[in-house]
Amino acid sequence: MTNLSVNINKIATLRNARGENAPDLLKVAADCERFGAQGITVHPRPDERHIRRDDVYRLRPLVKTELNIEGYPSEEFMQLVLQVRPEQVTLVPDAPGDLTSSAGWDVAPNLEFLTAIVERLCVAGIRSSIFVGTDVDNIRLAAKTGADRVELYTKPYADLYPANPQLAVEPFVIAAEAALRCGLGVNAGHDLNLENLEWFHSHIPRLSEVSIGHALVCDALYLGLEQTISRYRACLKS
Repeated sequence: MTNLSVNINKIATLRNARGENAPDLLKVAADCERFGAQGITVHPRPDERHIRRDDVYRLRPLVKTELNIEGYPSEEFMQLVLQVRPEQVTLVPDAPGDLTSSAGWDVAPNLEFLTAIVERLCVAGIRSSIFVGTDVDNIRLAAKTGADRVELYTKPYADLYPANPQLAVEPFVIAAEAALRCGLGVNAGHDLNLENLEWFHSHIPRLSEVSIGHALVCDALYLGLEQTISRYRACLKS
């Protein structure tokens, strides 16, 4: 089974636009789980432009499935996750001002840094995932950090999918197979949506989890949150 983790950053963005509590982030997270999501993802950034630190603390006792916290592993971020103790931390190489994740880690020059971060998470009993592209050598180096999983950055797949689905997915199949041979679990995320998710899922071996936010929230504006989550879950049953 491939789990669907719903990234609720965009809900926080909408809430923050008015400075009040509408929509209620905690209620949306609970509703996502009630409607079938198997995880909740948040990506707190230093400027707190969407998810805030206090949101993370308030979500921890509420989330009954799995809480996945994404972020660049600064010391401030590490103190947050070590206090909150989510089920999973996904390490991304974002600069503080980045609008969204735009690339995976280049592991070689960051191997010592990432290894130390993964060790801290391991000691705390937190599953670690490293955000990467499809380069097989890079994935092998990610395994050397001691991480539990990699998350494949899927924007290149999403960009090519409309023109050539088979060509789009091939590097990700190779990457996933390489990760599995190294003993890593495989997650995926970025620009996956109702048009391209089923094809991706049907080709990627032993895909553990997809994390989807922007597209899912956009679909929910038309379909409603419950129907949207149901449709995304259906794409993961092929």
